Amino acid sequence: MRHGDKINNLGRTAAHRRAMLANMAIALIEHKRITTTLAKAKALRRYVEPLITKAKNNTTHSRRVVFSYLQNKEAIKELFGTVADKIGDRPGGYVRVIKLGFRRGDGAETAMIELVDFNEVYNPNAGKEKKTKRTRRGGSKKPTDAAETETTTAIAEAPVEDVVEDIVEEEVIDQTEDAIEEEVVAAADEVVVEDVVEEAPAAEEENANPENTETEEDSKDA
Repeated sequence: MRHGDKINNLGRTAAHRRAMLANMAIALIEHKRITTTLAKAKALRRYVEPLITKAKNNTTHSRRVVFSYLQNKEAIKELFGTVADKIGDRPGGYVRVIKLGFRRGDGAETAMIELVDFNEVYNPNAGKEKKTKRTRRGGSKKPTDAAETETTTAIAEAPVEDVVEDIVEEEVIDQTEDAIEEEVVAAADEVVVEDVVEEAPAAEEENANPENTETEEDSKDA
C-alpha cells in the first residue's frame, strides 16, 4: 500500500529513478528542451528546478552540490554559465511543461519540457535587456518648478550682454522704487511734525489764560 506516498516511482527502483532523472536533467540543460512522457516531465521538473536555483550562487560549494546529482562537467559548465545568466532575475518557475497528446505505440501521454527563458516564441522579451524605470518620490514637478526651469533655461540660452542689461535694469528699478518710498516716508513725517507744531501753541494759550475764561463767565452772570 502506498498511502500518502506523493512520489511517482515511475515503475523503477530508487537508484534507477535517480539515474534516469539525472540523465534527463543533463539533456535538458544541454538542449534546453526535450520530449518525454507527461509523468516523467513532471518528475523532472521537481528534480531540476532546485539545481537551477543552486546555479544562481556561483560558488565552489554550489558547484559541488550540483555535481553530486548530475556527475557531468559539461552540464555543470553550461548550467553555471549560460543558463545562470538567463535565469538570474527570475524568482522561480524555470521550467515549462507543454502537453503534446498521446503516443501512437502505447497510448502514453507525451509532453515537452523546456527552459522558459530560452523559448523566444512564448517569451518575446527573451533577447532584450530589462530597463529599470526610475521614479521620484516627489512625483511630477509643480507649475512653479516648471516656470523656474523655463526661466533658468532662457537665461542660460540668452547672450551674456542681454542678461547683463536685464540685471542692470532690474537694479535701477529697485533703486528708483527705494528712492520713491524714502520720499513718501519723509513727506509723511513732515506733515506729522507740522500738525504737532500747530496744535502745541493752541494748547499753551488755553493753559495760560484760565482767569480770562472765569471773568467772562462772571460778567455774563451779572
